[in-house]
Amino acid sequence: MGTFEVVRGLHILAVIAWMAGMLFLPRLYAYDAEQADKAEPLRSEMRGLLRTWQQRLLKIIINPAMTLAWVFGVWMIAIHVYGFGEGWGFLAQPWMIAKLAGVVGLSWWHGFLARELRLIHADASVRTGKFWRMTNEIPFLIAIVMVLSVTTQWTFGRPGA
Repeated sequence: MGTFEVVRGLHILAVIAWMAGMLFLPRLYAYDAEQADKAEPLRSEMRGLLRTWQQRLLKIIINPAMTLAWVFGVWMIAIHVYGFGEGWGFLAQPWMIAKLAGVVGLSWWHGFLARELRLIHADASVRTGKFWRMTNEIPFLIAIVMVLSVTTQWTFGRPGA
């Protein structure tokens, strides 16, 4: 087992943790938004609990997992370029462009969720529970494209070409 396989395995584990957090956090936001209709003191108690979970999920799981996913991803690129001698050209392959576009999309979504956390905790968010439920699967849809592009290495309709 070489360095690349270990780094790839660690990258996959980091991405799993990152995705799990980004799939769960919007659900917590939905529950938080739906507390507006509840009577006190239940509303304050539930929001306090939900906001603690939101903060911990972002700071303890999602942020470190994203950082590790990026570190291991860049490390794999370096191995491809310098260790395998492929040069930088492999980054221009359609499957890799799709993967990198997905990384940018997931990173943007991560930033959006972090910004919304600050707004929610300041009671300044305008998002509804319905919004969070409707957008909850965005990271998973992006991940589908990323995983299939990497595993098949498709090139404009010619898998493996």
